[in-house]
Amino acid sequence: MINTAGGITGGDRFSIAAEAGDACDMTLTTQAAERVYRAQPGQMGRMDTRLRVGSGARLNWMPQETILYNHCAFQRRLTADLAEDAELLIVEPLVFGRVAMGETLTQAHFCDRIDIRRSGQRLYYDAVKLDGDVTARLARPAVANGAQSMANVIFTAPDAERHLAFIRDALPKTGGVSLIGNDLLVMRLLAEDSFVLRKSLLPILDRLTDNGLPLCWRL
Repeated sequence: MINTAGGITGGDRFSIAAEAGDACDMTLTTQAAERVYRAQPGQMGRMDTRLRVGSGARLNWMPQETILYNHCAFQRRLTADLAEDAELLIVEPLVFGRVAMGETLTQAHFCDRIDIRRSGQRLYYDAVKLDGDVTARLARPAVANGAQSMANVIFTAPDAERHLAFIRDALPKTGGVSLIGNDLLVMRLLAEDSFVLRKSLLPILDRLTDNGLPLCWRL
């Protein structure tokens, strides 16, 4: 996908809708990292993503990193509707400021929601909200212990459980993975910067995509 106008700022409204039809295998990614720029007071940038996965289909939602800039204001929501036997992989990497430039998020707003339903029944729901001095909040040991990047990985498939041991062995101490039910893996990973984050993610994503990771993820 072409990135949204080179970046998102206050007042922007973007939406994406994608459907993997029955027995289809689809992977969606972005050409580069997405940037969320400084917003004017009282303005909010918004992104709404809606995914549908048909019977016997597989959809991999794998955008590259979203980078939050200082004074950004951004809300995004992802909803996915799955058929009974559909498979879905969601990867959402997030970077808190341009670490190489010494940027810290002393004032920012970020709200993120992921809602997944199978045959109309809620399978997974997660929400993250960060407001104000985000860097100070991330510095707390019980929050992120100073990490400057994060990734959420959600994978639902009938054989999800077979990947659990591999992922646990591959994760650093700053990551964790849980099997929710028989067919849903949920992983969260923290890292000091986006390079370390991606380095930890690549072997796990190779496994979950059967070595089908998009080339842009390796550049």
